[in-house]
Amino acid sequence: MNSFFTTNVWLKIASLMLAIALWFFVILSGRSETTMDVPVTFVNLPAGLEIVESPQTVSVILEGQERSLRSLRQNELSVAVDLAEAKGGKSFFTLTKDNFNIPKMLAINGIDPETISLKIEAQLQKTVAVKPSVVGLPQKGFAILEIRVVPDKVELEGPQSAVTKIRSIKTEPIDINGINADLVFKANLDLDDSTIKKSTNKVEVNITVKKIE
Repeated sequence: MNSFFTTNVWLKIASLMLAIALWFFVILSGRSETTMDVPVTFVNLPAGLEIVESPQTVSVILEGQERSLRSLRQNELSVAVDLAEAKGGKSFFTLTKDNFNIPKMLAINGIDPETISLKIEAQLQKTVAVKPSVVGLPQKGFAILEIRVVPDKVELEGPQSAVTKIRSIKTEPIDINGINADLVFKANLDLDDSTIKKSTNKVEVNITVKKIE
C-alpha cells in the first residue's frame, strides 16, 4: 500500500492536476455573460408616505450557461428594495445581490447603478371642486340654462407637493355644439398626474337647455 503513494509521485500529482483542470473546463465551458434591465419594486413603504421619484430599472450582468441565458425571460428577474426605515426626503439605497431574485443557475457579476436614489414625500388628502369644461354653442335659438356636475367635489390623494398645487379639477372637454335639448354626459376627470389618486374617475354633467323666445 505504501508503495502506491511513493511510486511515481510526480506522475500522480500531474494526473491529479490534469483531472482538476479538466473538471474546471467542463464546469466553465459554455458559460457566458449578458446584461439585462431588471424592474425595481419597493416594499414596506411606511403608511403616509409616497414615492415621488425613483428608478424604473437597474442593469445587471448575469453569468451562466449560454442555454440558460438564451431561455431567460424578463419576468424571471426582479429586484426589491425594503423601505421599512424610509423617511420623507431624498434617500439613497445600495443594492447587493441579496436584493435580486434570479434563477439559481445564474450568477450576478455586476450591478449598475449599485446605489439608487429616491425622493419620498408625505401623503396628502384634499377635496377640490369639479368644474365642467364645455366647448361649442347650442343651436341657434337655444341657450344653456344650467350646468350641474354630480358629484361636484372629488377627493384627491397623493404626494404633498403635487396635491397642494391643485385647487380644482376640470372634466374632459364636452362638446355642446348644436344641442337643442337637455343632455347628460359621463365625463372623465382631466388629471394626468399618475401619482395622484381620485375618489372617482368619472362625473355626471347635466346640461339644461332652454329655448329663447
